[in-house]
Amino acid sequence: MKGEAIASLVKTGELRLKQLDKERVKSAIAFAETNARVAKTFPLNEESATIIFSAVYESVRQLGMAKWWLLGYDPSNHGITLDLLKEMDIKDKVKLNYLDRFKSIRHDAHYRVVMASLSQAKEIIDFWETSGKQILEILKLAVK
Repeated sequence: MKGEAIASLVKTGELRLKQLDKERVKSAIAFAETNARVAKTFPLNEESATIIFSAVYESVRQLGMAKWWLLGYDPSNHGITLDLLKEMDIKDKVKLNYLDRFKSIRHDAHYRVVMASLSQAKEIIDFWETSGKQILEILKLAVK
């Protein structure tokens, strides 16, 4: 994200300056990895789809938080967190465009009580396996 965009987000209060805390970043990365791994151990069916979707989404969001913390900022909402992930240099960058839809599905599940479908849960699991793990590895290298 460009400096002027970050400055604008700080000015509007959507980002706050935060001192780099590598242990907190490592904790977020570990949480994301564990949370996604455990979520995938549940049998995937129509009843479990929303829980699994939400858990994997939370793992992706935590990676975005970790990335912002590495840059010295604390985001105030999911959108900003995901926006930063969309700029990451991963193999299949087009999949990063799914993040806004994932955010909408998660929002509907949590605030409108709309269940995530089996196909949506499968899609976010696939995203985690292909893109989330790449982001995870990039962040692990960055925090060393």
